[in-house]
Amino acid sequence: MSLENLNQLIAADMAAVDQVIRTRLHSDVALVNQVGEYIIGSGGKRLRPALVILSAQAFGYQGKLHHDLAAVVEFIHTATLLHDDVVDESELRRGRETANAMFGNAASVLVGDFLYSRAFQMMVEANDMRVMQTLADATNVIAEGEVLQLLNCNNADVDASNYLDVIHRKTAKLFEAAMRLGAILGKQNPIIEAAAARYGMHLGTAFQLVDDVLDYSGNAQEIGKNLGDDLAEGKPTLPLIYAMQHGNSQQAGVIRAAIEQGDINRFDEVLKIVQLTGALDYTRKQAQHEADLARAELANVPDTQYKRSLLELADLAASRQA
Repeated sequence: MSLENLNQLIAADMAAVDQVIRTRLHSDVALVNQVGEYIIGSGGKRLRPALVILSAQAFGYQGKLHHDLAAVVEFIHTATLLHDDVVDESELRRGRETANAMFGNAASVLVGDFLYSRAFQMMVEANDMRVMQTLADATNVIAEGEVLQLLNCNNADVDASNYLDVIHRKTAKLFEAAMRLGAILGKQNPIIEAAAARYGMHLGTAFQLVDDVLDYSGNAQEIGKNLGDDLAEGKPTLPLIYAMQHGNSQQAGVIRAAIEQGDINRFDEVLKIVQLTGALDYTRKQAQHEADLARAELANVPDTQYKRSLLELADLAASRQA
């Protein structure tokens, strides 16, 4: 399955989500509209809102609220991107200039705040305490993950456990929330709801692991950002952690220095070590393991085209090249 095939299955729902996004993005303040339209219109996989739709459909939900909640999830995700790019001083995302490069840091941060607050307005309108609890908790955990990642930057002593803790909070938590929302809307029992949430957590982890691989092996045009951005930001991702553990002392020293200094000029040298130690293959295998765990969580979900798409999506997350 490709993302294109997935989008065909839920095309009508995603069109409705896009309409909600554009309607609720509107503000009387022109700059909010301008920055919001720029970042929302810059493409992206729309994977998190798609998960809300797939989950709700897989659990038999009948109604329209999943469109609003999918838009809420996309607003939260977009707000984190706006803030991320300011913190990371990124200049390229999805093949375009970042909002902070285009409009400045202050505008990006403040429009990110607008998107968060608009998301919370929409949560309240849903008038469901479980929905509000899920999204409020997820937003708080994501913020903690952002702070942890900041603390870990330029720290070559971060181990795999610390790294996974960050991506569980920063990335996978919103995947988890998206899946849980569909189960809540479908009025599933607590056991099935928890399994859906775990599917989302494993899927998000697989997705981020592959992102970290692509930073050292992808095509810049295809992945929409510059190769080596993680290294330039001093991020100790799993490929680097594994390479330091399995390389010789000289190789480990090169990577340690590159992380501590955020030295993009050593990217080619670091990349060679990462390749020689098998770190990219290892990280890919870990992503596939997470995908397998995700698939297993859906064992008790009725067989529908939506469940099958969720199963295939897990493998796609682990095997993608962009």
